[in-house]
Amino acid sequence: MSEIAIITTNLGEMTLEFWPDVAPGHVKNFIDLAKKGFYDGTCFHRVIKGFMIQGGDPLTKEASKESQWGTGGPGYQIKAEFNDKAHTRGVLSMARSQSPDSAGSQFFICHGDPRFLDKQYTAFGKLIKGDDVLEKIATTPIRPGDRPVSKVTLTSVKIVPAPEK
Repeated sequence: MSEIAIITTNLGEMTLEFWPDVAPGHVKNFIDLAKKGFYDGTCFHRVIKGFMIQGGDPLTKEASKESQWGTGGPGYQIKAEFNDKAHTRGVLSMARSQSPDSAGSQFFICHGDPRFLDKQYTAFGKLIKGDDVLEKIATTPIRPGDRPVSKVTLTSVKIVPAPEK
């Protein structure tokens, strides 16, 4: 039984499908974290119009830790699963530091077509509903550090069975 993610934000809802055939470890990691409520209450802390929206940092639950936003994770890292999926609008991919095997919980959804990320970041799913919400988030006013002026909160990330095709 395949599963999908429903990300509810203060700007609307987005639905994502997963690609376990090309990135099984990343899909399992994201689903496990979502089912534990890890992402609930975090925010999209980095927004670059025409590029991507990034979230999944547990430190974003606390405004007092804003100087550290973008550095938080689940306390472990997972191995890269680079694949042939192109980074195009709506693609779900894992954020990481310089090391290819440094992904943990932070993810991004492409707003543009950042093909230069292909085979350097692990793409593991795609937006299948809620492109209007992606657009709202990606075009929200930002301040220095690519931070949204108004917080874009992930109220919840629910994993549910995928509808029959």
